[in-house]
Amino acid sequence: QVQLVESGGGLVQAGGSLRLSCAASGGSFSSYAMGWFRQAPGKEREFVTAITRSGGRTAYADSVKGRFSISRDNAKNTVYLQMNSLKPEDTAVYYCAADSANLWGRSYSLYDYWGQGTQVTVSS
Repeated sequence: QVQLVESGGGLVQAGGSLRLSCAASGGSFSSYAMGWFRQAPGKEREFVTAITRSGGRTAYADSVKGRFSISRDNAKNTVYLQMNSLKPEDTAVYYCAADSANLWGRSYSLYDYWGQGTQVTVSS
């Protein structure tokens, strides 16, 4: 079983950047595809991006494509989310998640383990 801890959230002005990290422990990190999801107040949790076990393939929600970038370092058991050109509508709690089946899909039901989330707030 893997434990996930996100960090790097905070308050940033529109147009700014943040880099989120998700550190994994207690399992074989390289055997999991990883994803990032977010949930804004009053809204459902939504897919942001995902990456395969090896890091060779990625997927993005249309709303973040070209602005966000996911990467992973299997030697450090960490997945990253680089967020550029942030907009107020990116404000949400961001969660990382691990997928043991390597489906790296867009549905949160595909993911087995979740972090506690980190708040990202973008001011206009």
